[in-house]
Amino acid sequence: MKDRAEDPFAVPPDTLGLDADEMRRLGYKVVDMVVDRAMRRNAEPAIRTGAPDELRAALGGPLPEAPMDPDASLDLMAEVALAHQQHGDHPRYFARVPGPASFAAILGEWMGTGFNTIAASWGGGSGPATVELVVVDWLAELLGMPRRTEGVLLSGGSLANLTAFGAARAETGPGVAYLTDQTHASLPRDLRALGWAEDDIRTLPADARWRMDPARLAAALASDRAEGRRPAMVIATAGSTNTGAADPLDKIADIAAQEGLWLHVDGAYGAPAALTPEGRAALAGMERADSLVLDPHKWLFQPYDVGACLVTRPGALERAFAMSPEYLRDVQQGTGAVNFGNRSLELSRRSRALKLWMSLRTYGAARFRAAVTDGLRLAEIAEAELRARADRWEVVTPAELGITCFALRGADGAEHERRARAVSEEGFACVTTTTLGGRSVLRLCTINPLTTPEDIRGTLDRLERA
Repeated sequence: MKDRAEDPFAVPPDTLGLDADEMRRLGYKVVDMVVDRAMRRNAEPAIRTGAPDELRAALGGPLPEAPMDPDASLDLMAEVALAHQQHGDHPRYFARVPGPASFAAILGEWMGTGFNTIAASWGGGSGPATVELVVVDWLAELLGMPRRTEGVLLSGGSLANLTAFGAARAETGPGVAYLTDQTHASLPRDLRALGWAEDDIRTLPADARWRMDPARLAAALASDRAEGRRPAMVIATAGSTNTGAADPLDKIADIAAQEGLWLHVDGAYGAPAALTPEGRAALAGMERADSLVLDPHKWLFQPYDVGACLVTRPGALERAFAMSPEYLRDVQQGTGAVNFGNRSLELSRRSRALKLWMSLRTYGAARFRAAVTDGLRLAEIAEAELRARADRWEVVTPAELGITCFALRGADGAEHERRARAVSEEGFACVTTTTLGGRSVLRLCTINPLTTPEDIRGTLDRLERA
């Protein structure tokens, strides 16, 4: 190696480095392990949970003072740490919301990590910032949002919704927020974290289809105004986690416009259904939202984590979150430049856009649309199979945006939980229960394009035998 004085671009010795051949060898090993696992994920358990003491014994121990074998550490990571988790990309992972990550997205994620990418300021990361601007535009176009839509990528729905609420509070001021008992539990928590008082979080009962009732909303608004309270925001859902139900967004948007309210739509789960004609019809009015949240690590097939907060009031995110301390003045740029550290509470932030950019370019929107359509069809197949077994099963909620809920005739909540646990512990599939109107039900979420009708039938067979 040349002396630095002779060659200022020479690579200096790296205390925490490896030589180039070793980096390549280990890097190729990681690629092989990931691809090998992808080719056999159908055979691994859909979920595997370990005992705390056993996992700690295998993965812990004294702080390593001397170097350890990286091959052994990679093997231990794959065989123990990463084996004991839910595998959201498994074709029979039907619990909560699956996360079937596409390989092109994984490549984008690896590139961002390998290049130690930061996406905080234009001056510090104009390339990654441009990729995020492009991805936000593409997401808005995919979902039919207006061209004026701006946005920022965050870790998931919880922080994306919190960011939207922060923008709404900055734009409209304090006041009552309206939601339903089917709104995701993280949203009231977000409101409380931002300073909403309990009295200003109005939870309305959902209707018989588990949706927000526009008449109840209008009555609550009139009642609160009569009592001298100030309505500020209505929070609608585009695909609930429990049932996949979508609130009547157009009617709610009419009320919000008439009342001068900020309309927020939580589409963390269901918004990507708008890629399909039937999904666009079910979510009609979503494009009228002041803010919309979706989680691409769910129905847009990205690895964890990425959530998107889209806002249709230009500049609202910056007005809520921008700051310009003296030590950041050199990265503040002129017209057209965006500092994503000014669009949320995150300042140091990696580029979550690279994986979306890579996968949309690799597969094209048409293949994403087909994959979302598959998820809708699989839920309809699940409902039809349950109705064909009507002597044993009752369909509690029909297929809606990739989810159906059902109950074993004569079973109570404990029995549902026991059967779901037995199937999950067997490893064949992962199924969970939920509660609707005080009643225990089982639930299937079928958005993985690798899932087959045989996977659904096999899961129901095992639930019956359990």
